[in-house]
Amino acid sequence: MKSSGDNSASTMSIGALAARFGLAPHVLRHWESMGLLHPVRDAGGRRRYGPDDLTRVATILIGKAAGLGLDTIRSLSATTERTTRHEILRAEADQLRSRIAAARASLELIEGDLNCEYEDVIQCPNYRRLIAEQVGARVPAHGRARGGKPPAQRGD
Repeated sequence: MKSSGDNSASTMSIGALAARFGLAPHVLRHWESMGLLHPVRDAGGRRRYGPDDLTRVATILIGKAAGLGLDTIRSLSATTERTTRHEILRAEADQLRSRIAAARASLELIEGDLNCEYEDVIQCPNYRRLIAEQVGARVPAHGRARGGKPPAQRGD
């Protein structure tokens, strides 16, 4: 018979919580070691997770999906001050904008290569233009054919 002080009905084990989110239990232990989770312990010393812990795990997962690191998530969860939270998020937003710009530039370069009709992509005027834009210098566009066509298609 359970004692009246036993709250195991409202809590779950580390295995149950991990399974609920599709995680391995060691992930929850790691998050605990980083100060992201603070489970209570039962009389036997086993971790017990309650409803607030479910919310914290969901918050961590959403933050990670948004590209936040665990240190940032810990900082955000440790503050209740709106100004501090906004400072942290502004820095993250700036870093994300920088990564997005770099990814866009990379995609443009890859698409430029994919759209090039030249055998040797470095002879392609459009590809050379993209390179020049990314390097920030003028790259000579030699190999430019009449009508913008590769030499093989000019009929010379």
